[in-house]
Amino acid sequence: MKRTLLYTLSTCGILVAGLQQSNAQLMKVKNEFTRADSLRGHLTPLRTCYDIQYYHLDVKVDVDNKFISGSNLFRFKATEDFERLQFDLFANLKINKVIYQGKELSFTREYNAVFLNFPTKITKGTQSEFTVYYEGHPTEAARAPWDGGFDWKKDSNGKPWVATACQGMGASVWWPNKDHQYDEVDSMMISIAVPKEVMNVSNGRLVKVEKMKDGYNKYHWKVANPINNYNVAINIGDYIHFQEKYKGEKGPLDVDYYILRENDKTEKKAHLQKNARQTLEAFEHWFGPYPFYEDGYKLVETYHTGMEHQSAIAYGNHYQNGYRGNDASGTGWGQKWDFIVVHESGHEWFGNNITSADLADMWIHESFTNYSEGLFIDYFYGKEASQAYAHGIRSGIHNDSPMQGPYHVNKEGSGDMYPKGGVMLNMIRTMIDNDDKWRAILRGLNSKFYHQQVNYSDIVNYVSQQSGLDLSKVFEQYVQHTSIPTLEIQQDASGKIMGRWISAVKGFQMPIHIGIKGEKRQLIQLDQQFRTIKIAGLNKGNIDVDTFNYYIGLLSE
Repeated sequence: MKRTLLYTLSTCGILVAGLQQSNAQLMKVKNEFTRADSLRGHLTPLRTCYDIQYYHLDVKVDVDNKFISGSNLFRFKATEDFERLQFDLFANLKINKVIYQGKELSFTREYNAVFLNFPTKITKGTQSEFTVYYEGHPTEAARAPWDGGFDWKKDSNGKPWVATACQGMGASVWWPNKDHQYDEVDSMMISIAVPKEVMNVSNGRLVKVEKMKDGYNKYHWKVANPINNYNVAINIGDYIHFQEKYKGEKGPLDVDYYILRENDKTEKKAHLQKNARQTLEAFEHWFGPYPFYEDGYKLVETYHTGMEHQSAIAYGNHYQNGYRGNDASGTGWGQKWDFIVVHESGHEWFGNNITSADLADMWIHESFTNYSEGLFIDYFYGKEASQAYAHGIRSGIHNDSPMQGPYHVNKEGSGDMYPKGGVMLNMIRTMIDNDDKWRAILRGLNSKFYHQQVNYSDIVNYVSQQSGLDLSKVFEQYVQHTSIPTLEIQQDASGKIMGRWISAVKGFQMPIHIGIKGEKRQLIQLDQQFRTIKIAGLNKGNIDVDTFNYYIGLLSE
């Protein structure tokens, strides 16, 4: 992969032209959004008029015919007076009926949105419920988890092995709900009926297994904590189950493992247990207590690579270190731990505990979770190793479009939100230059925004306030633009060394560590005007700019 760090630029015109081209491309993309995109991504009064408090999803999975049927109960509180609301379900799934107070309600459908009409006005503050009955052949994921839907497979013994994954596409690809990240249900029951030869594992805790008369067993899972729709998961397979207790910050945490019977081997179990324990230890140190003690922590084996399904993490990394044996950083540090266990568990804090209110800000999920990989390395192997890892993953950055997507159309930003986001956070840690404060910021984020939905400003303002640095322009540059800033160094006629930032962001400023080679660097605050770098003895021959931890361009004349 192409390394995108620029150490020299012949002219700043290259930078500006690239930005202009990028903005033109973004405008073109913006104009391509459809009515269906707006219905899915926009918060209209038909969605904000009610607050979801509880779901009971009750579904039978006919594995042989790749068919599902069942219902979902919506329990809500009216936030405004209304007579009509919107929920979501993909158009290829049939709605048989909607029941409210014992009677069927009329509804209309437009694309994947459903508009429900009530016979009388529901007044603000009213708590009520309705149930949607539906069936059909759900969308099949061609390449889960990168595209959404059902992943229908068989294990090596010919037993069914089925999983759902729907981030981005949305949970309404397989079950009816208010499909927007801003409103997380407070709690829910997930009841899934499957052929008796296999079992279903979903989020939360198993309440009971109900034996049906038709050769099916129904598994009832209770989720006690708020959960985002896309995290709700079905995992069907010939699983064996083992568990242990982890001594966490809030006391004993139930840790459960569900692996295929064919992988019931001591070394494979030991691999998962070691990685799970180490991950929980490292992340409780950096981020605070695991956010879902009431629902426990599970790893569930899937055919697809992995997904951060809350309290039921999908695991498909074949019991090996790295990402299917590979290390994206090229440093070797990424092959000392199981990538899927670490990365997807990191999402329990960033993505599941702290959730972006709009898919446009999914960079919050992926940037912090990518960075969590480096913090895992830091905890067990030291800070220099984590910095080397952050520097190594730059090779995956493309700078093709901003990390932040457009709002209100259910569109995430560039895949750069993974490596570029992690690199940005390593850089911010370097600017703060106080690891105790940095750890307090990370833990503080998970405390202040515990089980909440956030936006760009929430994160930027909190990190800036707690660090004592105005990082608004830093976030703007790296999150909302494709380019990276360029540090221009000049020496004037008197021999003074001057520096400034070249950036398309108006008013851009950012501190950076500069020093004399072989000596300790100092944190220098620079903006878009040339400023004297006041370091005694500094000249163009001995200047040392920290381009290892700062992802920047460097222009020296």
